[in-house]
Amino acid sequence: MFIDRAVVHVVAGPGGAGASSFRREKFVPKGGPDGGDGGSGGSVYVRADSNLATLLDYRYRIHWKAERGQHGKGKNMTGKSGSDLYLPVPPGTEVRAADTGDLLGEVLVAGDGLLVARGGRGGRGNARFATPTHRSPREWEPGEYGEERTIELVLKLIADVGLLGEPNAGKSTLLSVISAARPKIADYPFTTLQPHLGVVGLSDGRSFVVADIPGIIEGAHAGKGLGLRFLQHVERTRLVAVLVPVTMPDPQATYELLLREAELYSPDLAAKPHVVVLTKLDLLPAGSPLPAVHPHADTPVVAVSSVTQAGIPELLETLWRSLRATAATSPVSAPPRSAGPLGTSR
Repeated sequence: MFIDRAVVHVVAGPGGAGASSFRREKFVPKGGPDGGDGGSGGSVYVRADSNLATLLDYRYRIHWKAERGQHGKGKNMTGKSGSDLYLPVPPGTEVRAADTGDLLGEVLVAGDGLLVARGGRGGRGNARFATPTHRSPREWEPGEYGEERTIELVLKLIADVGLLGEPNAGKSTLLSVISAARPKIADYPFTTLQPHLGVVGLSDGRSFVVADIPGIIEGAHAGKGLGLRFLQHVERTRLVAVLVPVTMPDPQATYELLLREAELYSPDLAAKPHVVVLTKLDLLPAGSPLPAVHPHADTPVVAVSSVTQAGIPELLETLWRSLRATAATSPVSAPPRSAGPLGTSR
């Protein structure tokens, strides 16, 4: 089951209390205070794990709590600090405050960590309060509570190329032809109910990752169809392949619709470079000219047939060249962003 959103409640461990103790040892009169400090509570981190591809684990368990710090003891013994808690998530996961929606940070590369709840500080023992004029202090401090908050985990798949098109535009069929991915393929709309990733291999050891998302319809940015839920997965792509079937009554209008929905959802997504892919070339009557699609700027246009594989090699080389041109601005190479006092990497 593909789960790309989850809301969890995290509680950092409280710190241990300081001890109030005095040294009791034979032949050592007036040994003085020797109460140790309490240990710090464990913090909660979100950490990227390349072995994960979904947030399924957080659908069945929503409460996570780090270990508390142990109390201080006599003989100036400091309590043991609580162990930190790490929540493994797939790379490309954003962490947001569930109540406000503010971005706390994100983890993009395996091993990246993000602090989401800081553990409480341990209290001081009475040995810390001794002064030349106050030699027998009985004061001690309780440990501080750890931070507690509800966070939302939002997975945005990391891929090089995102396939954007209406239902039955041939996205799944194309992905199955150019990679080893096996998405569901059928002759009815919305056969793709969850994103699929496929690795495309070219000659000379070249490769890139393609993401297929459910079909986009008019109004997808406002929640119609499945588009609003899955448009997030093409936000991280470096390149967008806009699929327009040659059998559409008005291919130009379809092309404009897809770009408009992308822009209404996210201006950053609409600003990404894209390639226009005219699909289902095998359904075009023999001798008929290709439909006129006038892309923006210098956007390349490639016509393909996933059935006969006509134009597939040209398409793959076009995608590769476009990716090379945008390699310097890839979001995957950027360090994890953070916001607020908790947004620190580890």
